[in-house]
Amino acid sequence: MIVIPNPRLAKSADALGIAEMSREYIEHGLGWSWTPARVLHAIHDKSTNVAVIHAHGCVIGFGIMLYGEQTAHLALLAIHPTQRQHGLATRLLAWLETCADTAGLERIHVEARSDNPAALAFYQKHGYKQIGTMPGYYSGMLDAIRFEKRLWLQQSESQS
Repeated sequence: MIVIPNPRLAKSADALGIAEMSREYIEHGLGWSWTPARVLHAIHDKSTNVAVIHAHGCVIGFGIMLYGEQTAHLALLAIHPTQRQHGLATRLLAWLETCADTAGLERIHVEARSDNPAALAFYQKHGYKQIGTMPGYYSGMLDAIRFEKRLWLQQSESQS
């Protein structure tokens, strides 16, 4: 039986692990924009949630979501490759979506690398609809596929 750890808010000590995972598994080939300093800033930003999942004292998954007036933006979501296919990304995403829903936001936006079919399929599986392509979004070198999930539809469907 696999026990899926619960997400929690990141602490300052998590910044380096998150940044290294971002560099290695999200930003590979593009340069490093989510440095430890930037992650640390996000951890302390009141309009951002940085959620982590730990195992054996290490960050094995994380998500960073920024909150606006009506929308949230999922900036990053990653699971260590050895920990994939166990429901961790789904649990992280659900945790972050619940925060956005609780805050009364209408929708969530996320971009995924056009060369990452697993990420594209993941977001579609979780109710995100493709709303466009952003040429050169990643360092001017790689296109992004933009997705949106409307939270108010979930609310109105669950009340029916």
